[in-house]
Amino acid sequence: MLELLSYDFMVRALIAALLVGVTAPAVGVYLVQRRMSLMGDGMGHIALTGVALGFLLGTAPVLTAVIVTALGAIALELIRSLGRTSGDVALAIMFYGGIAGGVLIIGLSNGSNASLTSYLFGSLLTTSPQDLVLITGLAVGVLVVTLLLRPWLFAVCHDEEFAIVAGLRVRFLNLLLAVTAAVTVTVAMRAVGLLLVSALMVVPVATVQQLTGGFLTTVLAAIGLGAVVAFTGAIGSYYLDSASGAAIVVLAIAVFMLVSIGTGLHRLLRGRRAHSAGSC
Repeated sequence: MLELLSYDFMVRALIAALLVGVTAPAVGVYLVQRRMSLMGDGMGHIALTGVALGFLLGTAPVLTAVIVTALGAIALELIRSLGRTSGDVALAIMFYGGIAGGVLIIGLSNGSNASLTSYLFGSLLTTSPQDLVLITGLAVGVLVVTLLLRPWLFAVCHDEEFAIVAGLRVRFLNLLLAVTAAVTVTVAMRAVGLLLVSALMVVPVATVQQLTGGFLTTVLAAIGLGAVVAFTGAIGSYYLDSASGAAIVVLAIAVFMLVSIGTGLHRLLRGRRAHSAGSC
């Protein structure tokens, strides 16, 4: 471990992994509560268009991805709330439009497929000092929104009609959450890649929901698990010489499976003990 910390690029990679591990579940818990777990995937596909646009314009792909993904998130929320199109159809449009736009623009820009692949599947070890500063700033903004506005965001995600009756600014909060999710996707694309970012937003939340009851406990536990999984997966990917995003997501899913099996066996044994006690 001390050997890893002697490399500047590895220190940057581990810090970026921790930031991603903390921010992704912090937003994902609201998406899961709202039954829009695949929203991160849709954002990732839109971000692909933003990355390609960065290559075309010769600017930082992260910045263009933030702008394009935020605009896409706003459009998705407006279509869902104002139009007649359902949420799943709007997500499908984001999926296909994001991929098509990204492929079209990257072809026009004569961009490198290798560079695009690093954004699709993550390239944590190539995190530059400038990338880390931007990731840190975006991560802080995401955490401020998701933690400080937790009661209001939870109210909107849990029961939107009740939130309207209670006088909350529901449309503003929905748009804010959508933009925050978009920013989270761009924060995480260096670590886990645009195609895998949704897993880190959803899997830690789904894991801790099997063990916790209250919403605040779920939020904090998911953030903690996300940080541990991202940090450990980043270290493992270095030693295995594998893609960081794949290592982090596989580890997160492995933890989910272990917890699922453990809680299932616990319920089974408890049921048998209750049955035996009833028979006596």
